[in-house]
Amino acid sequence: MLPDSFRFGVMEGKGNVKVREEKLPNLKDDEVLIKQEACNICTTDYQQWQGKREHQGYPMAGGHESSGIIIAKGEKVSNSLTVGDRVCILYDFCGDCDKCKKGEITSCRNIKQFGKNYSDKYYGIFGFANYFIRKSKSVVKISNELSASEAGFVEPLSSVLKGMRKLRINSGFDTVVVIGGGTMGLLNAAVAQAMGARVIVSERNPQKVKKIKQMKLELIDAGNEDPVEQVRKRTNGNGADIVIIAVGTSSANEQALEMIKNDEGKILLFAAGYPAPELNIDSNTIHYKQCELIGTYGSNLDDFNNAAKMLSEHRVNVSPLIEEKIPLTRIQEAFEKASTRGNYRISVLLQS
Repeated sequence: MLPDSFRFGVMEGKGNVKVREEKLPNLKDDEVLIKQEACNICTTDYQQWQGKREHQGYPMAGGHESSGIIIAKGEKVSNSLTVGDRVCILYDFCGDCDKCKKGEITSCRNIKQFGKNYSDKYYGIFGFANYFIRKSKSVVKISNELSASEAGFVEPLSSVLKGMRKLRINSGFDTVVVIGGGTMGLLNAAVAQAMGARVIVSERNPQKVKKIKQMKLELIDAGNEDPVEQVRKRTNGNGADIVIIAVGTSSANEQALEMIKNDEGKILLFAAGYPAPELNIDSNTIHYKQCELIGTYGSNLDDFNNAAKMLSEHRVNVSPLIEEKIPLTRIQEAFEKASTRGNYRISVLLQS
């Protein structure tokens, strides 16, 4: 028997997240009903909980790193989606605007995302719901062999793949330095390594340093070593081909400019910071070094599909990045732990 209501986590204000219940609407012809199993807490989620992104609106029924099983489908849903399929959730994009027609779905002109109010009076896309109805175009299939928490990494992995497209890594030749060994930093590192680059991760937090060692990644312990000097030393004085800034701080921005090689290096600004970190640029340095400063945000439909494929084929192992699994009934505790320095992804189990 199909459910007629759903429970979901909602941020009611700074530091306050509760579980509410609402009725499920009727399933339309182009929709699927998903038994959502897990949703991982992203930085954007816990930063709003901390009060750093209050502009996104309350009450926030957030969460966007979720996955689950299709338990019902509308009559017009493609045969490529069947009951029992494991799927991950995309943003609710319109499919009709100029951005969507190019596949740039996270740049959709009419996207229902952060800071956009739904007709149901909630912000967000209900990632922390135990059941939810989605447009069939807004889900991507993924292997049933993955755990629900692992499948939740499709969205963040897709954003990493977008950045990698812009970087144009030369397999077997490029040295990539990642500044910041948090979840997204290590996800960038894992993908760059899978693409054939030499990868070095710079991190100072002792807990994260330990994780980097466990993952057998080349480490610069920035708490005990000068990161810029180490990059120069380990590259025979040449500097890095690519630096990925995976932490939103002014000091990371400054280090990146000093780490890149003297000719045609690339810097990827992957992370945001609140308040916005400074980036002091000497335009002559950019000119003579011929370096590229690349911004990246979101992902396109191909990135989502490629991320699902990459995880399904076990080309990237995200299990070390899951810090702890906590049931929906303890979602306040989950947010407290997600915002604790040194922790990786906290996964909220939605059927508990």
